[in-house]
Amino acid sequence: MNPNRLRYLVAALHALACLALASPAGAQTGPWPNRPIRLVVPFPPGGPADLNARLIAPRLGERLGQPVVVENRPGAQSNIG
Repeated sequence: MNPNRLRYLVAALHALACLALASPAGAQTGPWPNRPIRLVVPFPPGGPADLNARLIAPRLGERLGQPVVVENRPGAQSNIG
């Protein structure tokens, strides 16, 4: 048998074994999300990104049924957020 074909066969069997042995995910209790949502903005407050996030947050909260909290995380050239 071709070594490449054997390698693909072993990989496919391994994937099937992983799928067969995987346990199903448990359901959450209550509606999703079950706590307030944090909307992280990687820029300082008062800028255009913060303004847009604060305009979107109430509508997003209404649609998801949970409060949305805008959290600004500036610094490190926006890598923190």
